[in-house]
Amino acid sequence: MNKKVAFYTLGCKLNFSETSSISRMFEGRGYEKVEFQDRPDIFIINTCSVTENADKKCKKIVKEAKKINPNGFVTIIGCYAQLKPKEISEIKGVDAVLGAAEKFQLIDKLDGFTKKDKPQVLASDINEAKTFNNAFSINDRTRTFLKVQDGCNYHCAFCTIPLARGKSRSDTIANIVKSAKEIAINEVKEIVLTGVNTGDFGIQEGKRKERFVDLVKALDEVEGIDRFRISSIEPNLLTNEIIEFVAQSKRFVPHFHIPLQSGSNKILRTMRRRYLRELYEDRVAKIKSLMPQCCIGVDVIVGFPGETDEDFMDTYHFLKELPISYLHVFTYSERVNTTASEMEEVVPLKVRNKRSKMLRSLSEKMKRAFYEENVGREDVVLFENDIKDGLMEGFTNNYVRVVAKYDPIMVNELKTVKLSGISHDGLMEVTEANQEVFAH
Repeated sequence: MNKKVAFYTLGCKLNFSETSSISRMFEGRGYEKVEFQDRPDIFIINTCSVTENADKKCKKIVKEAKKINPNGFVTIIGCYAQLKPKEISEIKGVDAVLGAAEKFQLIDKLDGFTKKDKPQVLASDINEAKTFNNAFSINDRTRTFLKVQDGCNYHCAFCTIPLARGKSRSDTIANIVKSAKEIAINEVKEIVLTGVNTGDFGIQEGKRKERFVDLVKALDEVEGIDRFRISSIEPNLLTNEIIEFVAQSKRFVPHFHIPLQSGSNKILRTMRRRYLRELYEDRVAKIKSLMPQCCIGVDVIVGFPGETDEDFMDTYHFLKELPISYLHVFTYSERVNTTASEMEEVVPLKVRNKRSKMLRSLSEKMKRAFYEENVGREDVVLFENDIKDGLMEGFTNNYVRVVAKYDPIMVNELKTVKLSGISHDGLMEVTEANQEVFAH
């Protein structure tokens, strides 16, 4: 009988794309993919090091796996596995830990998934992670996450990603276009381009050979995919050429997610970011001048060492004045082996949490204002298959979340609608272009 395998993914879109690709490898070798609770023989847990309490989350999932099947083979992969393999191997119930260079070879490395006397740790030095492994998610959601780049050559003071994923490296444009065409055959309507430092696309075998803007131009010609979305791009890599092309492209949607991290130049320098707030402001202005309805999301870290009340208020007011749509707020937390973890002037946790709350509240207001600006417009919505209380949801081109009465024929379909008002849950209600009401 075929062995059953189940997957659990923590963290980013990149992890989701990689889990999906690894699961297809298992299916290709005759394993049966099942849900986590279906008593699988093998559990694969793909971890993240960016989220807080990575160790707690990992332990909790291992514990659940052992409850579901006490004899199951538990394998840990992902960023946390690369950073702390020994520590993870000591978690009760873990059978194997694989690092960044090994995770895509796990079926061969763990031949037969037979338990040994002690956990197997297969995690070489991060410098060994040199190859680019193609990955994309499929059959999981209406949208597909397509990995175009991995690793990072930036060494921001707060980040462990270069230690967890290695140096920046990419697939070729030709390969990515091939993957996009393969995804199109599966009737996927939207592809989200993802990477660790997506805009740094183009480094192959240690040398810069291609450019992100050329990848965008090539994908814009792929028939069968209606929408491409760029998951996240550093402000210093978001060039005028990229913005101008997206503004007039056939398939790239007006939505950018641009990490800022701080609105204080003093803190940006301490963080070792590669731009100052003036550049950020300039990028936002450029986008809005060409795409007034464009959705702009922002990552911000609060409570970085040395951030005074004045620095924080600098960030707060800077963000408040920018025409942006929402914030992803991260409360700074210490990471071992980062420069920031050795910095003095630590901000008390209570202060960090208070600042976090202020920015989250600002984000809610910004999102509401952005949605209000969109009321009355017509736009195209891609409806997803998340059904709740007889309602379905979807996103417009510019990332406004829409709610409508469930209609099975609409799932994974693009529909032109009129954005008619905001529901009590803060979602956009729509009417059909011919005024038939979708949502209450």
